[in-house]
Amino acid sequence: MKYKKIVLAGGNGYLGRVLADYYKDKAAEIVILSRHEKQVEQNIRTVTWDGKTRGKWTAELVNADLLVNLCGKNVNCRYTEKNKAEILASRLQPTELLGEVIRDLFEPPKLWINVTSATIYRHADDRPQDEETGEIGTGFSVDVCTRWEAAFNKYETPKTRKVALRMAIVLGRNDSAFPRLLNLVKLGMGGMQGNGRQYVSWVHEHDVARSTEWLLDHPEMNGVFNCAAPVPLKNADLMQVIRNAYGMPFGLPAPQWMLEAGAVLIGTETELILKSRWVLPARLLKSGFKFEYETAAEAVMAILNK
Repeated sequence: MKYKKIVLAGGNGYLGRVLADYYKDKAAEIVILSRHEKQVEQNIRTVTWDGKTRGKWTAELVNADLLVNLCGKNVNCRYTEKNKAEILASRLQPTELLGEVIRDLFEPPKLWINVTSATIYRHADDRPQDEETGEIGTGFSVDVCTRWEAAFNKYETPKTRKVALRMAIVLGRNDSAFPRLLNLVKLGMGGMQGNGRQYVSWVHEHDVARSTEWLLDHPEMNGVFNCAAPVPLKNADLMQVIRNAYGMPFGLPAPQWMLEAGAVLIGTETELILKSRWVLPARLLKSGFKFEYETAAEAVMAILNK
């Protein structure tokens, strides 16, 4: 085994399952910190925590190779005051708690990756945003990201390297954004959304996992990294890629007024679809990391053929 222990805080969600599956043959044990107990599966076990208070779970962090923090309420909801408060608390509380515990441990994890969001950058349709020259945006979702990263950096952790991994939209077979887009295509409604000119920064789930291992294996790397494929594309082009891969010759477009009405009905926000996210992984590329899926066409075909 290459690693002794990988800890996934809030690891029972979609990305946690992706990472657990990726590392199960690479690590002696994988520990998922979760509010709910779960049966042991091979070398994957669950340890309960509430994300708010110290407990027996803190011993799991001792001398771990990697801690990945995946905590956070799903933002696919209406931004009511109640939901806003829950979105913030579900990110800030566990992140600050982990920082405090790591600071106090004699043998803390070697690397702590906090999975945040590439939506921290502004709506960009004029030029791409990278870690060096990108501009922070405005609005509730950006405020969540900036406060989240501030919580991540609140405590000094001299023995633990830290990486804020700003995640693009993850494409995968199960429970990612992709099945929802594919369902639209299957129903003949897979045309452009809004004016279709907004950029979509995306990353294949396998490259998400590979990037965490790359960061783990390169102890000189720390700070902010964008986790996004190097070839983003416009919404209209992404929908065409999915239609082509599925073999659907047409797709009805969804104008903005329709999206706004539909968002109310299904309890979400149009920002998730209409914001132009044009994000590049400059630091990963500069470090020598090579994406297995550089284009959306490659990623979509791989998912459909899986």
